[in-house]
Amino acid sequence: MEPMQTALWVIVVLVALAILFDFMNGFHDAANSIATVVSTGVLKPTQAVVFAAFFNFVAIFVFHLSVAATIGKGIVQPGIVDTHVIFGALVGAIVWNLITWYYGIPSSSSHALIGGIVGAVIAKAGAGSLIASGIWKTVAFIFVSPVLGFLLGSVMMVVVAWLFRRTTPGRVDKWFRRLQLVSAGAYSLGHGGNDAQKTIGIIWLLLLSTGYVSATDASPPTWVIVSCYAAIGLGTMFGGWRIVKTMGQKITKLKPVGGFCAETGGAMTLFIATALGVPVSTTHTITGAIVGVGSTQRMSAVRWGVAGNIVWAWVLTIPASAFVAAFAYWVSLQIY
Repeated sequence: MEPMQTALWVIVVLVALAILFDFMNGFHDAANSIATVVSTGVLKPTQAVVFAAFFNFVAIFVFHLSVAATIGKGIVQPGIVDTHVIFGALVGAIVWNLITWYYGIPSSSSHALIGGIVGAVIAKAGAGSLIASGIWKTVAFIFVSPVLGFLLGSVMMVVVAWLFRRTTPGRVDKWFRRLQLVSAGAYSLGHGGNDAQKTIGIIWLLLLSTGYVSATDASPPTWVIVSCYAAIGLGTMFGGWRIVKTMGQKITKLKPVGGFCAETGGAMTLFIATALGVPVSTTHTITGAIVGVGSTQRMSAVRWGVAGNIVWAWVLTIPASAFVAAFAYWVSLQIY
């Protein structure tokens, strides 16, 4: 499609909608970065969101745009996406984010966006228009990321417990209150690096489909990259406090050493996934890590009923956002 065939106002509105989604992603997922550091009392809530937002933005200088490339070029066959598909995908993701935020459920903004793309594309051209490898890679990490977070978090906890077995609890608490700042910063870095790139990818997809950028370009325009990292950082600063309570208090009780291990295990998972170009859920990752840390103490330390409700939200995210996106796609056809 040539640029002149799509009204500029449509592009502007859709870019604004994507930036809104990115802001909500930071707002919705702020809990992933700060729940442990707030619940352990290492930082006050206001300090924590500013701290996390800073590292969200700094990620722009650390990670390659591998995840953005997966979203922009690895989910849908070329030539299928148009402005109606983008509209449907964004509305599907935003609506699901609002529902889960309202009920304090830490669902995945990432998978809401993937589900939105899938639903809108199927509504337009059927499932055959999707790129199976990109979809399956994303779906596989729905299970891989929390399991990897669980394993790394629990292993970290066991290793730390052994290394400091002769140290008094008071000294351990003092040291890990400081070290948790490092782990929280690392997790926020991974959060910004993976999640901001998803919105970069969808705007890139929009610009590619309307001809405003060339398919031969190795990366999206700089203004897209900067605005998306800034938006997710601002969203984190406003914080989703309903979800912070679920993540930081309802799953298991954490001490600074546990928060450090959970954040470090989660950050390692995010760094691996981002390097591989896989759009993972930071929610799934940190939840798995928190459960892993809690389970090393005793299985009863984890409130499995709360964890089970979270898992149900994970299962429903892609189909629910896909359904809303398909409806929004149809609505957009009636509007313009």
